[in-house]
Amino acid sequence: MFMGEYHHSIDDKGRLIIPAKFREGLGEKFIITRGIENCLFVYSEQDFKKIVNKLETLPFTKKDARQFMRFFLSGASEAEFDKQGRIHITSPLISYAELEKECIIIGSGDRLEIWSSKAWNDFFDSAKDNMSDIAENLFDGVDL
Repeated sequence: MFMGEYHHSIDDKGRLIIPAKFREGLGEKFIITRGIENCLFVYSEQDFKKIVNKLETLPFTKKDARQFMRFFLSGASEAEFDKQGRIHITSPLISYAELEKECIIIGSGDRLEIWSSKAWNDFFDSAKDNMSDIAENLFDGVDL
């Protein structure tokens, strides 16, 4: 399981250091794709295949299913680490997530998320005040 928050800079060639703590969990090859809320999702090959298998069960006759699959899969690219523990992020993904210099890499269970510093701070500031309401709605009646 991935968890934690790390700050790293993306260079002019689209390379970003992934914390050593996360590299083993991703494996030698992994998938980077568009995430939701203008961040990037990074999955191990195994976890990405699980998601694709679930997506393939959605009826192609449903417009939402087709749109989500196009959005999610068209941006996906296979990646691997270089000798310095960096990944290369494609320019369409950099543009989508509005990555400039400072990036935030967070562990989010089965995936990593890569955020621009500005987008993460905006998200965090808006979400932190609602966490008790969100938790109440998600876990209402659930024993933890």
